[in-house]
Amino acid sequence: MLKIKLLPRGKKHQITYRIVVAECRSKSDGKFIDDLGFYIPQTKSLELNKEKMAQWVKNGAQVTMGVDKLINPGKFPKKIKNIKEQKVVKVESINDEPVETEVKEETIETKEEVTETPSEEVKTEE
Repeated sequence: MLKIKLLPRGKKHQITYRIVVAECRSKSDGKFIDDLGFYIPQTKSLELNKEKMAQWVKNGAQVTMGVDKLINPGKFPKKIKNIKEQKVVKVESINDEPVETEVKEETIETKEEVTETPSEEVKTEE
C-alpha cells in the first residue's frame, strides 16, 4: 500500500520535510517512489505539486495524518490546554495557635488558538 508521507531531512534544529509517495512499511527516511514537495516548519512554508498528488490519490495512495494536517488545517480541532492554578487560603485561629494554610488546586480550561504565523498573537478566554 502506498502512502503520501513526510520524509525528514536536514540538521537537528534545522529540520525540513519532503512530501513523498512511499510504501507504507518503508523507513521514515528510506526509499520513496515520487517527490511531491517540501515543508519547512521554521518559516511555515509549504510547496506541494497538487496535480501529482491528485494523480497518486486517484491511483490509490493514502494521505497520512501529518500531511493531511498541513494541507487541511481547519479539518482538525484546536487543542484545549488545562492549566492548574493554586490558591492560598489563610485561616486564622482565635487562640494563640499557629496559623494554618490550605492550598486548593483548581483546573481551568482555556482554549488557545494555534496560529500558523509566529507574528499573530495567541488569544485566550478567561
